[in-house]
Amino acid sequence: MPDERVVTAETAKRIAGFIAPFRVGSGSTVRLAKDFDPGYKEGFVHKRESVELLDRVTAGLAEYQARLAAQDRYGVLVVLQALDAAGKDGTIRHVMSGVNPQGVHVYSFKVPSSDELDHDYLWRYAGRLPGRGEIAIFNRSHYEEVLVVRVHKEILDRQKLPAQYRNGDLWKRRYREINDWERHLVDNGFPVVKLFLNLSREEQRIRFLRRIDLADHNWKFSAADARERQHWDAYQKAFSEMLSNTSTKWAPWYVIPADHKWFARIGAAAVIANALIEIDPQFPVLDARARGDLQAVKAELEGEAPEGAAADPFQEELDAQS
Repeated sequence: MPDERVVTAETAKRIAGFIAPFRVGSGSTVRLAKDFDPGYKEGFVHKRESVELLDRVTAGLAEYQARLAAQDRYGVLVVLQALDAAGKDGTIRHVMSGVNPQGVHVYSFKVPSSDELDHDYLWRYAGRLPGRGEIAIFNRSHYEEVLVVRVHKEILDRQKLPAQYRNGDLWKRRYREINDWERHLVDNGFPVVKLFLNLSREEQRIRFLRRIDLADHNWKFSAADARERQHWDAYQKAFSEMLSNTSTKWAPWYVIPADHKWFARIGAAAVIANALIEIDPQFPVLDARARGDLQAVKAELEGEAPEGAAADPFQEELDAQS
């Protein structure tokens, strides 16, 4: 995983190889239940090593995020989709624990407001995109518009679409519109990293029971969660078609096995790290004039050192380390 300053070619190759099984090929037809195992965990990663490994990955992410902010050329959008109890919040908390919070923004999209319903369905998401030098995480995203809206057609009724635009294959049209929107973002320096946390039906059942049995977890559960579980097959179909139609060369989906939380966090961190490795942001290098200005200021500050104090104690530390 990333060292303090730079990722070697060999490390980058290992990360890319690790996440390769999770990537949905562009143009492929996905049958989620058959093509991706929610309980998968790569043999060379063990739970007892996961904390140390995740720490190394998040340290690398922190370094890359600092470079991203300093370079101020790219912004990164991370899209996180999953069913209830798949671990979205925990994944965000653990994976982004080491980065500067000023450079990372997390948005959780709830039921749209009346103002949002008076605009096109992508409008509210466009308003939360990252700026250059920033990472934005969508905890649920514009993909809700081809998932929950598809499963619950009554939501579509509230979106006020003119009748003629509800004719034909509305979902195919939305897939195309989303793909075009994401390509526009990528072409303008905003890579889109898409993660689907793939949870099994049985593991969801167990996690729901845990939320009910543990008093300090009761707040995480609602009867609505159980009602949504009744639509399991419809969601699996919607997820499968979403992955099939919107995993593109410029913004591929990664299906992260989520039955083991520790593995899901490492997988998600590795995908985000890989995206930043591909960008390879660098700290800006000052030109000769700017470096000269810095040296002039440095000389002034050294001249202000109190009697007996080191003129530049930090430079002495650097010299001692070299």
